[in-house]
This record gives sequence, C-alpha cells and structure tokens, in this order.
Amino acid sequence: MDGGLRQHQRPRGHPRARRQVVPDLAGDARRALQGRDHALRTFLPSFLPAAACASLVRHARTCASSLIESWFVPCPAGQVSGNIIAPDSPEDWERRDGGRWLHFFQVQDLTVSGGGVIDGRGQEWWAQACKGRHRNDKHCTAQDAPKALHFEECHGVRVQGVTLQNGQQQHLTFTRCSNARASFLRVASPESSPGTAGIHLVNSISVHVNDIHIATGGACVSMVGNCTDVRLRYISCGPGNGISIGSIGETPVADRLEKIEVDTMFIANTSNGLLIKTWQDSCGYARKVKFANVVMKNVSDPIIIDQYRSEHPIPCGSTAATRTVAVEKIDYVNIAGTSASKRAVTFSCSDVVPCRQVSLKDVNLKRLSGRGASAYCRSASGKAAGVVVPESCLAGARAAGDEEE
Repeated sequence: MDGGLRQHQRPRGHPRARRQVVPDLAGDARRALQGRDHALRTFLPSFLPAAACASLVRHARTCASSLIESWFVPCPAGQVSGNIIAPDSPEDWERRDGGRWLHFFQVQDLTVSGGGVIDGRGQEWWAQACKGRHRNDKHCTAQDAPKALHFEECHGVRVQGVTLQNGQQQHLTFTRCSNARASFLRVASPESSPGTAGIHLVNSISVHVNDIHIATGGACVSMVGNCTDVRLRYISCGPGNGISIGSIGETPVADRLEKIEVDTMFIANTSNGLLIKTWQDSCGYARKVKFANVVMKNVSDPIIIDQYRSEHPIPCGSTAATRTVAVEKIDYVNIAGTSASKRAVTFSCSDVVPCRQVSLKDVNLKRLSGRGASAYCRSASGKAAGVVVPESCLAGARAAGDEEE
C-alpha cells in the first residue's frame, strides 16, 4: 500500500459518498506530524508509535464516519494483521486526553477484524492505579487511564478475530452505540491488573457479544447507564470479576437496564459470577434479565444481587425514603458448578422497593470443598422450579425439589 488516499469506484446500489478511501496509516501519521491534517493530529498522537505497522487497513467500505473532530469520510473495514502497541509510560500521555487511545467517534458500519494484537501495555498504569488503595496513598494517581479500543456514538460496528491484551483500563468499550457486534475475540490481562474490564457497555442499545475468551483483573463484561437488548453468548470468563450489571444509580440520572440475556457461559476463578449491583439513594431499574446455561468453577458469590453499595454524594431524587433502583423479572436457568464462598446465592435487595419476580430454575451450586452452600435473601420474592441447590430463600418460592403445580 502506498502513502496517501486511494480512490475507489462507488459500489452499485450505494449512495455517493464524499470520498471513498483506504487510508495508509503510516502515511497519514507522517502528514499529521507535518501539521497538514488537524483531524488526524487529534486522533493519532498516541497511535503514532504503532503507525509504523503500515497497511493494517486493507478493505474499503462506504459509510460516513467522524474521527474525533467531525472528519466525515467513508470509513474502511480495518484488518489488524500486525501488532498495535501503546506507549508504555503514563508520562507519554500527560499532554493528551489520557482517557483515549484508539477512539472512534460517530462511525457507521465499521468492521475491525483480523488476527492481530492490540496491546495496551498497561503495566505502569496498573502499578500506580488508585483502585483498591487508600485515598491518601501518595504512590497512586487518579489520572484517567486510556480505554484501549473505544467506540463512541457509533452504529453498526463489528469487531472480530483480534486479540486485546494488557489494557490500561477497559479493553473494549461501547459508549452510546447501537447495533454493535463483537465476536471471536481474545481479551487478556493479568489477574492482578486493577479495573481492566474486558468489555464495557455504556448507554448502548442492541449489542451482541459471542464466542469470546476473557481473562482480566476486572469484570469480564460490565454494563452501566441505559443499556437495552444486550446478548452475551458462548463466553469463557476468568479470572476476573464475572458478569457485572451496574453500578446502577451511580450518577444523578436514572439508569435503565433491560432485556439483557446471558446464555452459555463458563466462569472460573472469579470474585463474582452473575452480579447485579445498585447504589443506595438512587433511581432507575434493572429488569428482564436472563442468565441461562452457565457453568461455574471456583467462583466466589456465583449469584448475587447487591443493592447496598455505599452512598454517593449526588442522589438523583428529592426524597431519600423513596429513592431506590427497582430490580425485577430476573431469571436464572440451568446454573451449575462450584462456589468458592459459603454463600452461593445472595439477594440483598432494597427494603423500600424489594426485588420482585426473581426466578430460579434448575440451579445447582455446591461449595468447592464439598460442603453445603447457603443462600441469603433480603426483601426478595419470586419462584423456584426444578432442583434448586442451595434451597431457595425467595419469599413465595417453593422448597427445592418440590413438584411444580
């Protein structure tokens, strides 16, 4: 591939685009260094050390895109066939937006694929991260670590076949995106790396994730804000913090998460399994969530709803007694395996607005030691069907092993 932008014929049946191009990233980087392209100068500064991997982008598609500062051109389908490597020192990011590395803004119908590696080289970020330390620790920094691969306000994005590793923070993030797909990925960071979530969803609609192996120091998949129609299938998770829905109510805006489906997963050696967490004195809801066909091995807190996260300074309502996040219509179907903690099932729900319509069907969780596991319920009601171990504590539920009416 030579430098500059190549012209291509317009595909039949597609509207005429302003330009149809396949960018040479190395050539674009050179022009950015010469100050000729303001948009690329904004997008590429942290990417420049990796731009020497020429010809990563190969096959053009016709679609409108904007890279950071409304740079509208037809965007390509990117094939990552080499290694994209971040600067390894936080000092290299001091004059840049530290929260961004590979950041795509308002892109439509972009496909990123190939057998290459995106390496965040986050080791120095982890060493100075404040997460998990005392707030007065002088050896940590609150500097916002970059998100490795971040899509913001994008539609129709596809990410497939690449490896994301050693992320400074989240490895793959979708923020205010719709109709996004991620498949056949490998996401890996050491278990000791703090807050390195595998896939993070924020205020996104219709996101489908499948056939992915995730092993990190944070949640395998997490979602916050307003997320609807999220499907996670065929995922191997661990080590890390399992699947995390929340923290709902962490901001003064009502969070709404619904139509979430998690199906066919293997979770091993994680600090949580299937987690729904909300903040006290907040508002919003989590509903129509289904966890099905999940096998767990050595997982602490395999099933947990926690509505007693610490209070935060920006409550979203006007009357503390009426503020809470509603959790309802939560289904657990065919969940089996071993718990590293004595308590395998925890439903710790709000006394103001209890958890409602929680369903357990064919749940069999035993302690790794072979001893019996326990279940705990607070302000939670629902039903149980099939064999449920440990015995259901849901208000209104029948005893484990009873025949259905």
